[in-house]
Amino acid sequence: MKRTITVKTSSKTEFIDITRDIEKALRSEGVDDGICMLFVPHTTAAITINESADPSVKSDILMVLNKIVPWKESYRHLEGNSPAHIKSSIIGPSEIIAVEGGRLKLGTWQGVFFCEFDGPRSRKVHIRLV
Repeated sequence: MKRTITVKTSSKTEFIDITRDIEKALRSEGVDDGICMLFVPHTTAAITINESADPSVKSDILMVLNKIVPWKESYRHLEGNSPAHIKSSIIGPSEIIAVEGGRLKLGTWQGVFFCEFDGPRSRKVHIRLV
């Protein structure tokens, strides 16, 4: 199965829970079991798995990333979005998740998050099932 979903972001930095979007894509393809590979083809965005029950976790992660990699610094990249590139490298562009019974095999509190670091934009997430 090959599928691409679009994620529309609305802020400069944000985490968007895309777990349901991924599972919807799996169901529409009739996927039951396998390995789901997720890839974000953008140099200023990323994907991660973390707690989805408490929204303050997302804001805490963003707060710390913004402290570690501030927007105002002596960066050399001319586009002015070096912090977004750095944050993307820290989090990473991909995840691999087991699929059982047509659902992602996540922990009780886990969700899959698209991480925007240079928005707002329209982004892509590629989904592949093995």
